Amino acid sequence: MTSPNDFDFLHGAWQVQNHRLVKRLQGSTEWEDFPATSLCRPLLDGVGNQDEFRTPHWPGYIGMSLRFFNLATQQWSIYWASNRTGVLEPPVVGSFSNGVGQFEGDDTFEGRPIRVVFTWSGIDTPTPRWEQAFSADGGLTWEMNWRMDFSRA
Repeated sequence: MTSPNDFDFLHGAWQVQNHRLVKRLQGSTEWEDFPATSLCRPLLDGVGNQDEFRTPHWPGYIGMSLRFFNLATQQWSIYWASNRTGVLEPPVVGSFSNGVGQFEGDDTFEGRPIRVVFTWSGIDTPTPRWEQAFSADGGLTWEMNWRMDFSRA
């Protein structure tokens, strides 16, 4: 059952190995791999959390996730922002079931509407994984375009 404690596994400092599709929604098969760090802390007495993502792959880049648990709906909303845009992106919304978190939402990519899905797995292991996929056809097909493997710093 989902709860405000679902993301407690993520609190603290992490090393992150990224595997990212270079060109999205273009049929590309070219991937890039790079390291990053992440630091996550609870917010609002545990009803939310915030993490900061940094990588030498993009010097000076800082990304941030904000996650909030809606006590009425029992679902998480996850937002993303970076210092490159200064914009809080539309949320993906969802929950955990059997140790896997699935979160979906509408967004735009290069000016066109898309669906986005985040999937968290391995949350009860020392190496949790986050994956992102885009759909340009309303969720009929998905292109996985980013995977992050976490290990404690």
